Amino acid sequence: MGKRVMRPGGLAPSRRMIEALRIGPDDDVVEMWPGLGRTAALALAGAPRSYTGIERGAAEASRARAVLSGPDQRCLVAPVHRTGLASGCATVVYGEALLTLEPASRKSAIVAEAARLLRPGGRYGIHELLLTPDGLAEAAKADIERTLSRVLAVGARPLTATEWRGLVESGGFAVQTEHTCPLLLLDPRTFLADEGLVGAIAFLGRTLAHPEVMPRLALIWRTFQRYRDHLGAIALTAVRE
Repeated sequence: MGKRVMRPGGLAPSRRMIEALRIGPDDDVVEMWPGLGRTAALALAGAPRSYTGIERGAAEASRARAVLSGPDQRCLVAPVHRTGLASGCATVVYGEALLTLEPASRKSAIVAEAARLLRPGGRYGIHELLLTPDGLAEAAKADIERTLSRVLAVGARPLTATEWRGLVESGGFAVQTEHTCPLLLLDPRTFLADEGLVGAIAFLGRTLAHPEVMPRLALIWRTFQRYRDHLGAIALTAVRE
């Protein structure tokens, strides 16, 4: 339907993450799954020396390239856990709404790839779906995972804040900043802030023109409301030790 920001906490945590990564002219940036390029545009505002996006397929890479304009800006097609890029080629690596969709072993492999790409002291950022509170029972976690995977038609395996920190730290990183917020993906105020008035009206128009999508949107909305006390968003930044 043309929604441009598909991040668990909306654009605000993405902005916080990019600000904490302190991207500047001396940085070589790698972004895992840039999507439509909204966060890439935030990163590029820091005028890094180079930017490389890693996407799943040609169509996704083509969309991301629309925001790239410099000679050292590119988007490649490769698995994010095995990018093929040279070790130590980056000073900043980040990814959003990526690790949530992977099983535990692949999560660890992606974090390990980020560590391989980064030079010592390099910065790593993530923005992912959060389970809350930290002490949530395993049965409740499994129920949420099953329901989200069925409703969203993709595997969804969110973690608690402690688990997200543990994943990053076990990959050789020291967590520097952490920001959490409610799940705001379909929150009306966040939707308007992320898409703008024109974008929100256009989305509404496209949705009304395709009424067959309304039942699924309604189901996603009801699911988010059902688990609103146990779902949120988390943005972490860390330094490679």
